[in-house]
Amino acid sequence: QVVFALNQTLLQQESLRAGSFQIPYTTEDLIKHYNCGDLSSIIFNHDTSQVPNFINATLPAHERITAQEIDSYFRQELIYKRNERMGRRVKDLLEKYPDKSFFFAFGAGHFMGNNTVVDVLRREGYEVEHTPAGQTI
Repeated sequence: QVVFALNQTLLQQESLRAGSFQIPYTTEDLIKHYNCGDLSSIIFNHDTSQVPNFINATLPAHERITAQEIDSYFRQELIYKRNERMGRRVKDLLEKYPDKSFFFAFGAGHFMGNNTVVDVLRREGYEVEHTPAGQTI
């Protein structure tokens, strides 16, 4: 699976470089949607937005199964579990020090897709608000 994932990643990168494959959104699109607090937009509604997508229609059936297994593993291990750990850490700090103020900063990847750090905290009963760029806290 590791060799398959590496080969697919290299093929994707070669296609990007050759111009035969394009990412459906630009970095500017990501920044604009992030700054506007539009985290539920179509760009961010994909579980695998943070990891390479190995599943495509041109793969033979046996390779498509391998791609689905890898995609599922990445989604679970690199996205869901990571965000769960980070959300629990935030929750634990807030509960341990209820009289303190905190500022938590996360990379944009922690706000993309489903089961984000924000989703984890909201499930725990916390209210989370987006603070637009330039707004005084």
